[in-house]
Amino acid sequence: MVWTLALAFRFFQEEAASAPPPAAANSSAIAEMIHNSGPVAFTVLLLLLLASIFSWTIMLSKWSSFKKAQAQGQRFVRAFRKSSRLSEVAAVADQFRPSPLVAVFNEIHDEYQRQNGGRGLPRNPVALERAAQTASSEALTSMESRMTWLATIAAIAPFIGLFGTVWGIIDAFHGLGTAGAATLRAVAPGISEALITTAAGLVVAIPAVVGYNQLTARLREFGSRMDDFGRELLNAIENAAMLTPTQPTQPPTATYAPAEEPPRRRAF
Repeated sequence: MVWTLALAFRFFQEEAASAPPPAAANSSAIAEMIHNSGPVAFTVLLLLLLASIFSWTIMLSKWSSFKKAQAQGQRFVRAFRKSSRLSEVAAVADQFRPSPLVAVFNEIHDEYQRQNGGRGLPRNPVALERAAQTASSEALTSMESRMTWLATIAAIAPFIGLFGTVWGIIDAFHGLGTAGAATLRAVAPGISEALITTAAGLVVAIPAVVGYNQLTARLREFGSRMDDFGRELLNAIENAAMLTPTQPTQPPTATYAPAEEPPRRRAF
């Protein structure tokens, strides 16, 4: 028994010494499997590569545009809250154009001008609210462009890779049946080459899913900010229109103390 264990241990030592380094073997094996892929597997890998490039292009462009929109939106809100007149804000609104808040402001401002020339209480406040909702919906629709492509790539990339794997396994077993050698050594290379496409599909789909979820959350945040800004602008218009300064009346006799200056409020 002891001699048997000693011989087995020596055999395993010789096998481990003759085996190549695992890192080099894995990298060379993957490169060899990709190089030896059949026409269907190669087409699947090429299609997944193009889908990955397209999805990363969408994600990077959206993140860049959303970052600019957020920065310009914060600057526009600060300029709006510091200004005391609607005309002053309208004059500088184009400087913050990447922000969707500018579209909401312009739509409400145009509707307010159409109703009563931008003075006094609006004759139809509901129309102002509808204008704000329309501008917000149009801005979100523009920001959501090409997002459906990202969702589509995230959904179908694993199935494209699985198709390449199934086709490769079918080809491997067909070759096994033709050769007539029913051994694992004969079928393993074909199956391993087929599984490369499934791994490639997952590599393409996982970043697309994460990017789509993150961008969708940012879009919901932009929608909430536009709704809040629209309500803030409507409240500012109504408060400014209701501010009617009264002229102080002088009594006929005696002196009078000067009237206190009313607190400064937003006037449009």
